[in-house]
Amino acid sequence: MILTKEQQAILDGEQGETLAKVMKTLVMYGEAFGAEKLVPITSEYNHLVTSFGLKVMSPVYDLMQQLLDADVCSGQKFSVDPRPIDKNVPANFLQNLVFNKFMYTKQDFYEAQLERLGLMNDQAFTCTCYMDQVGNKPKKGDVLSWAESSAVVYANSVLGARCNRNSGIIDIMGSIVGYVPYFGLLTDEGRKATWVVRVCTTKKPEAQLLGSAIGMKVMEDVPYVIGLDQWIGTELNEDACAYLKDFGAATASNGAVGLYHIERLTPEAVEQGSTLIAEDAKEYIIDDAELARVQQNYPVIWKNPEAKPKLCFVGCPHLSLSQLKTWTVQLEEALAKNGKKKVVLPTVFTAAPAVLESFAKTEYAERLKATGVITSYICPLMYMNNPLCKKMPVITSSNKLRTYTSARYYTDGEILSIITGGK
Repeated sequence: MILTKEQQAILDGEQGETLAKVMKTLVMYGEAFGAEKLVPITSEYNHLVTSFGLKVMSPVYDLMQQLLDADVCSGQKFSVDPRPIDKNVPANFLQNLVFNKFMYTKQDFYEAQLERLGLMNDQAFTCTCYMDQVGNKPKKGDVLSWAESSAVVYANSVLGARCNRNSGIIDIMGSIVGYVPYFGLLTDEGRKATWVVRVCTTKKPEAQLLGSAIGMKVMEDVPYVIGLDQWIGTELNEDACAYLKDFGAATASNGAVGLYHIERLTPEAVEQGSTLIAEDAKEYIIDDAELARVQQNYPVIWKNPEAKPKLCFVGCPHLSLSQLKTWTVQLEEALAKNGKKKVVLPTVFTAAPAVLESFAKTEYAERLKATGVITSYICPLMYMNNPLCKKMPVITSSNKLRTYTSARYYTDGEILSIITGGK
């Protein structure tokens, strides 16, 4: 790898042994992927993926402490993924015991480390850091050092920033030295589409289901999606961005997509059109039957597949303000139709703390509360990431949560019907 004089000086230890180790790590990481150089990070803020104080993550805390002891802090302020626990989320005595006494015993300690390293503020815990209310929204062309997969794919695709799917800890190291290796999705060639996906459905496809189908087909490749604009429009408004947030999270978790292009909608597709498509691109056609096939083949890993659900999570990734409002209206209408006043199943809607704060100032907040739905800032995945919750029959409309836990997937419409006492 060819380094600038400044980069070489850091590697040689002129700014201390700790910073030299950070630079060496990034150089080795880049060389593993064939990067020939490092390029400057240009975003105002960074985003870290490690937010949970699991007791078993002692190497992370040791590393962070070494950085702090050497007065090496992030070159950028940063947001971080959601907190893992919230006392307002339903949990029995045994679950609370496991969460607080065995699993997340280092949460307060780790958050104190993050604050010293450069956390934006004590509410900057969300996987959707790019929400306007949160304030970590990169500009088109910005070079990032992020790791959270759903945030990376959104930043690349919807915002037109440039970021590879980095691993945890690599994200903070890039931010510390201010550089990342130049390869993959940072390059023009790496952003070319090697798949053309044609959406030929007779109705608007479920975002999480469509993303899942594409992710499992193309894996880590870049898809160019044709035909979706007829269902979500050609303007990146609130509704379209919310759709793409959920769509992208499914492509990233059910596959390993870090960038997609939507014809006539996402920035690079609007500017460059079909020139983004590589000459030897493969094709994948998605119709109603294909989406039905994908959903029908999801495994049900509940101990009793016929069990009645005990908990429902909506919001993985975190919901937007517009989604919270839309869900409120839909819940009210469905409850009235089914002759119910409150949801018939404990249901948790998750969103960024700053989004929930904004939502609380609207008329919708009390209306949603009246339906019996609980709002929370937690990461549903981290809540479910233990043997006790694995045994629970939990339902969700998140394909990411379905993929990483025992939660069972239903579409938004199916979830709405179940929690309001319909079919």
